[in-house]
Order: sequence, then C-alpha cells, then structure tokens
Amino acid sequence: MEKQKITGSEALLKALIAEGVDTIFGYPGGQAIPIYDSLYDYRDRLRHVLVRHEQGATHAAQGYARVSGKVGVALVTSGPGATNTITGIADALMDSTPMVVIAGQVPSPLLGTDAFQEVDVIGITQPITKWAYQIRKPEEIAWAVSRAFYIASTGRPGPVVLDLAKDAQVGSVDYEYKKVDYVRSYQPEPDINTDRVKAAADLINGAKKPFCLVGQGVLLGGAEEELKAFLRKSDIPAGSTVLGLSALPTDFPLNKGMLGMHGNVGPNRKTNECDVLIAIGMRFDDRVTGDLKTYAKQAKVIHLDIDNSEIGKNVPVDVKVLGNAKHTIPMIAALLEERKRPEWNAEFDRDEQEEYDKVIKKELYPAGGRLKMGEVVRKVSEAAGNDAVLVTDVGQNQMMSVRYFKYKRTRSVVTSGGLGTMGFGLPAAIGAKFGAPDRTVCFFTGDGGMQMTIQELGTIMQEKLNVKIIILNNNFLGMVRQWQELFFRERYSNTVMANPDFVAIAKAYGIAGRAVEKREELDDAITEMLDCDGAYLLVANVEACGMVYPMVPAGGSVTNMIMGDER
Repeated sequence: MEKQKITGSEALLKALIAEGVDTIFGYPGGQAIPIYDSLYDYRDRLRHVLVRHEQGATHAAQGYARVSGKVGVALVTSGPGATNTITGIADALMDSTPMVVIAGQVPSPLLGTDAFQEVDVIGITQPITKWAYQIRKPEEIAWAVSRAFYIASTGRPGPVVLDLAKDAQVGSVDYEYKKVDYVRSYQPEPDINTDRVKAAADLINGAKKPFCLVGQGVLLGGAEEELKAFLRKSDIPAGSTVLGLSALPTDFPLNKGMLGMHGNVGPNRKTNECDVLIAIGMRFDDRVTGDLKTYAKQAKVIHLDIDNSEIGKNVPVDVKVLGNAKHTIPMIAALLEERKRPEWNAEFDRDEQEEYDKVIKKELYPAGGRLKMGEVVRKVSEAAGNDAVLVTDVGQNQMMSVRYFKYKRTRSVVTSGGLGTMGFGLPAAIGAKFGAPDRTVCFFTGDGGMQMTIQELGTIMQEKLNVKIIILNNNFLGMVRQWQELFFRERYSNTVMANPDFVAIAKAYGIAGRAVEKREELDDAITEMLDCDGAYLLVANVEACGMVYPMVPAGGSVTNMIMGDER
C-alpha cells in the first residue's frame, strides 16, 4: 500500500475503515477534538452516533457487537470521558464482548503533571481489558488499531482500550496500514488435542444420561449448526446459560430451556442426575452452579472451551477439550454413535410439566389481578413472531424476559450477564438496532434500570431509531425487593420507587408511548407499539410484588428450587 502523509487523527479513521468499522458510538471533548474534526470529512464512510453519556457509548458498542458479530467501537475524550466508560469495559470483559474504546488523552509532554482532564487510563483499565495501550506518536496509530482489533476479536473476545495523546492526533505521519494477524505470546486458538477429543466421545458413547450445557462460546465461535448436529446424532438434551440463549431456537426439540438461579426445573435438576455433563463455551458461573459442593457430583464432566483458564476453575473436569467450539464440536460428533434416548428426554418433559403447573401457567395465563411481567413478555414475543432481538436491562425484568421470550434466530439476546449492569439495556438496544437494522428490537426494562440511562432517549430521538421499549413498572427495585421478601423478613429498605410519568418523558423526546394496567388493554397496546413506524415506549404497570420463580437461593443446590407456593 502506498504511503500517505496525513495527520494522526486521519490515520486513526483510515485504520478503522480498514478494519471494517462503519459505526462509532461516541461523545466529543477537548482532548478528542482533532479526531472529531477529521471525522467531519469521513461522514459518508463512518457513521458517528452521538450518545448522551460515555457509559452509553460502551453499552451501545456492546449491543452492536453482540447482534452483528463485529467489533463495537466507542470514542470518548480524556478524564471523565474515559472514566465514564469503565462500567461498559468491565461488562464487556465479563461477557466476552469484542469492543475497542478509543479515548483522547492530554499531550504527551503533560502526562504525569495532573493536567486538566488527565487520568491514568491505562492504569485504570488494564485489569478489565484484554489489552490497553497508550499511543504517544502518530506512527503508532495504524499499528495499534490493527493490533487492537485483532486482540479484541480473536480467541475469547473482549475489550481493548487505546489511549491516544493529543499530540499524536495532530502530528503528521506517513500512513501505511498493515493488517496484524500475529502477536507474540498470544495464541487465540489453541491446538486441539485429538486424544482428548476421543476421550470425550468415548465418555458420551458410554453414557446413559448425557446432558449438554450451552454457553455463549457457541455463538462467539459461530458453532450453532455444529451444535445442533452434535445433539441430534446422540439425542443429547441441552440447557443454556443466559448468554447462551438463542444458540438453539426455542422450539429445537433437544432444547430443554435455561440453566441457573431462575432457570427451568428440568435443566437444573438434570445437572445433578446426568451421568455425563458436557459444558460448551461456558464458565460455570455461580449463578449457574449454586453450591459447588453439591453440583454434578455424580457426573463425569467434559468441558469444551477456548480459554484454558476457565477449565477446572470452578468445577473439576474429567476431560478438557481446548479449542474453538466451531472446530471441537464436529470433531467429537464424528466419533459419536447414533443413539436415541427417549426415556432420558422424557424425564425433562415431566419436569417441564411440573414447572408449567406450579409456575408458568400462573405467570403467563393468570386468572385475574394485576398484569404479570411474564404475560407481558409472552404477548410481545408472540406479537413479534417470536423473531425479534431481545434486549434486557438487569433485574426481574431480565429474568422474566429471558425465561419467556422466544427465539428463532441466533444472536437474538443482548443482556448483561457477568457484571449485571443496571442501565445497560437502553443504550445496548440502540447499538443492537444499528447492528441489526432489519430486525425488530424489543427492549425490556424495569422502572429502576430505565432511569439509570434514560438520557439515551435523546440518542433515539436524534437518530430516529425504531426501538420498542417496554417498561415492566412495579414501582420497586424488584429483584432486591424479592430477596428482601424471601430472605430479609420483608424489610423493604430503600427499594420502593416513586417514578415519573415515563410516557410524558418519551413524548418530550418525540417518542410515542402508552401506559396500560388493565389486561384487556394489553393486546391493543402491543399491536400499536409494533405497528408504530418509529420508537415506542410501552409502560406496563404490573403487580407490585411479582416474583420470579423458580428460584435457586444463592449458594444453594440447583435441585433446591423455590417454586412459589412453598414459602
């Protein structure tokens, strides 16, 4: 490629374009003005989305990445601009989301002088990134950008931070872009041990009751079709972590539902009844395992993961298969015997019926009373053809949404898993819409989480985004209230919320909206929302003391589930 003499800021933008970037979520400020000035001339090639807070930029970049499979990009200024991204960066690391955050920085001669809006971005972000690097010379920019995207997107994906000094932005450079495809001491895809592949297949072939745990690693590796073929060949039932949801369509015959604290009865119980447990691309989080002393002690454990540090970290493993699920799953499947396991799968059906009778029927088809969260989720999902992108905030709204929303396509769930970030959802929904512009995006939130990043309604207004917002409003911090009711003698300390008129706020941003509390109004309101050619905010005033069941108490056994009518 022929060299060009340009500014560092322009070199940055050219490098981003070379990496396939089309959308940037950002907020300008003093130490990033040269970048924004250069961006003025690249408006036809790089779309900049002006968020209302830098945290919103990171969550929007996450939402974009999660539905598109591409690297999300956030651009901010120094000091508070950079520190406002910390929550989003930590969230992306916990949930393995590929993201590059570019922060302006004071000129390099001023570094370490406590200059105006100077902060040690590298020192702050190193513990929560795959790589954090400070650029002090314009000659480093193209190299650093290429390296950043390579590290963020390969292996186990995650966030990268580039801290860009202002003198590097304004200095001139002979621009030449070289794609990075190798970093010394970094092996994104480990070599696959064929002996372990065979050992895993032998265990499965000898199993009477195998059970598969599906994590986000399946989606990140693009191994959805390989997973289906693997499960079909040996008739293996599967349960999904929250982040693994939509790797399998809801109606896939061997998809038995969700694992974890508020997961389905069958997947939780059968974890402690199976004889071989096959974990794929998941990390045995405490919300999935409950008490490790009682977790799957009867089973031989096979763990497939791309990150060696996750294997054996929480749960002892009998066979570890290191590698990308896209490659390891079919290698094991090729050695499997074709089997049918009608009796084993029928056990899940019995658990499902029990859960339906004790929990689901009451939540989705209530005989009377106030609206329930689950019924609102079900009706929205069905009205959208069970084919929308689900984005959630965190709390009861999140658990109800992932339990009762249904999926046909992969990459249909965007939620904050490991960090559990309230306020994640609204900006993530914005990013999801940019990442999947042709899909319906339904964002469920609680009244608490909505108000943490409610300013991003301004971004929706300015970008004229068609995002459907559903607030499950119970005038409580619902999940904390649930714990207070169950475990703290109903002492509702600081969880009651006095809320504003959300519909009026939406109207102020030019967003249509409606509030409902009567069951007979719900269908019409949902139809109005989905038919609206633009953003819409639906407030569903649900029962104040709704509970998400089943529930595995924190630190309890996954088989010790509260079903609702046992308290």
